[in-house]
Amino acid sequence: MRAGAGADADVIVVGAGPGGAATAHYLAQTGLEVLVLEKGTFPRDKVCGDGLTPRAVAELIRMGVPTPESDGWIRNWGLRTYGGGHRIEIPWPELAEMPSYGLARSRMNLDETLARHAAASGATVMEGVAVTGPVRHERSGRIQGVTARQVDAGGRKSGEELTFRAPLVVDAGGVSARLATSMGIEKNMNRPMGVAVRTYFRSPRHDDPMMESHLELWDGKPGESNLMPGYGWVFALGDGTVNVGLGSLSATARPTKLDYKGLFATWMRNAPAEWELTPENHVGELRSAALPMAFNRKPHYTQGLLLVGDSGGMVSPFNGEGIAYAMQSGRIAADVISQALARPAHYQQEKALRTYPRILAHELGGYYTLGRAFAHLIERPEIMRLCVKHGLPRRTLMRFVMKLLSDGFDRRDGDWMDRLITALTRMAPAS
Repeated sequence: MRAGAGADADVIVVGAGPGGAATAHYLAQTGLEVLVLEKGTFPRDKVCGDGLTPRAVAELIRMGVPTPESDGWIRNWGLRTYGGGHRIEIPWPELAEMPSYGLARSRMNLDETLARHAAASGATVMEGVAVTGPVRHERSGRIQGVTARQVDAGGRKSGEELTFRAPLVVDAGGVSARLATSMGIEKNMNRPMGVAVRTYFRSPRHDDPMMESHLELWDGKPGESNLMPGYGWVFALGDGTVNVGLGSLSATARPTKLDYKGLFATWMRNAPAEWELTPENHVGELRSAALPMAFNRKPHYTQGLLLVGDSGGMVSPFNGEGIAYAMQSGRIAADVISQALARPAHYQQEKALRTYPRILAHELGGYYTLGRAFAHLIERPEIMRLCVKHGLPRRTLMRFVMKLLSDGFDRRDGDWMDRLITALTRMAPAS
């Protein structure tokens, strides 16, 4: 399909992260003209744990993205967890709907790989172009495109303002969701918000075949100081380095006033010497980012604008995972848009587009509602410590918890754990 008269594309996608790249890939495959505007220039970094759960891997497989180890994709086979004086290793479950392995890939490489994949599918990807606002119909207020400026090597906007037009726009621009905000879509301050802090070290643990999570963070020597809300991780990248970080979860979007960098420094001082996470082996800047959770920005469709991934608050309150949901929502958005643009009448197109929020609510709403209850529970360190102390040694319970927290369960034809989790997500209101 060709873009209509006066339009530069059928769809404009703002942001070329995993959500934007997935949206563009699926749209381009249907023959639509897709324009992706990315403010950065690849390769570019993003604060992330660099770990891909089996759910995220399943989305990569759907997109047809090759993931051979020879190209730097490092497989992991499960999760190793520490807490309450215990250690347990649980393999990723054998499921029908997703593979039984995860992957690790730095965002410096992952995002460029996905953007190039979208371009190979037929999307036009413009780098170094920062979207500055929407172009709206003067009477209806419906979005008709975006304004933008070139971004120079120093990250500064420069040159004359550019205008790009399309009948539909997708905001996949991340947590800031500037385009959505300019369209009047504000975040819900009563939804959970996470903060992630991460960096890189050279370490002999770079080829560890397990993802690793630490469920207790202390502000001094472990067991002899105050337990802080949050968890830590060590993810092996297979290239001589590991991604090391910590995350903190709040049941609301209000600031926690935690000293994240100080907490991270304390954790590193108390890390085992054999990890070699020393200042001499520190090879990356310590950076932080907010994690918008549980649909904290809605509606996900209004007036020609669809929200995908972080812009729509699609990060799991259970584990801070956002990549899988960004790609999943991009896939769903592309399907809805393709169906809509195939219809001749505007009211028919609008009817199709309005299914997007309903599909998201059906797929993720109940699960995120359970996650919100989980966030209220574990933001109290004393409760978290009791759960860890008494739950971690019980392997069957931890297998259930792993399935729940990683969203690693079959919605159809699963075992009793899968059926129970599915029932809970269906009973929970998709608000």
